[in-house]
Amino acid sequence: MKKILFLIVFTLSILSCSVDDNNPSFHYEVLPIESVTIPEEFILGETYTIYMTYIKPSGCYVFNNFYYESELNQRTIAIINTVYDNSNCQTSDVIFEEVSFNFMVNNNGTYIFKFWQGEDENGDDIYYIVEVPVVG
Repeated sequence: MKKILFLIVFTLSILSCSVDDNNPSFHYEVLPIESVTIPEEFILGETYTIYMTYIKPSGCYVFNNFYYESELNQRTIAIINTVYDNSNCQTSDVIFEEVSFNFMVNNNGTYIFKFWQGEDENGDDIYYIVEVPVVG
């Protein structure tokens, strides 16, 4: 995942460069997921909203999209923010933001969700892992 995230951030950073001073300068950053609200079980064919909360370091951070990787019944999810390189951004102690996506259950078995929570001291990815069985 680190290679994929690096490529996304690197590519988007290059695309965000501008020689025109009238355009705002920005880059993309993947932020750790602090908490998740997800059902304990799914029903085949149903759609569920999955909520995630993350901390925005300042007002320069704006939710952009999700990094979402799907492999069989495993999902890897991270939150991508646009960061505006502007010294006028207001900084507060803690800004919590909640984002969500809809997930349609289209397979039997158990889904494994890996929510990215940052890196450890060795640079290895840390995940909050949730297993949700499909019933009925």
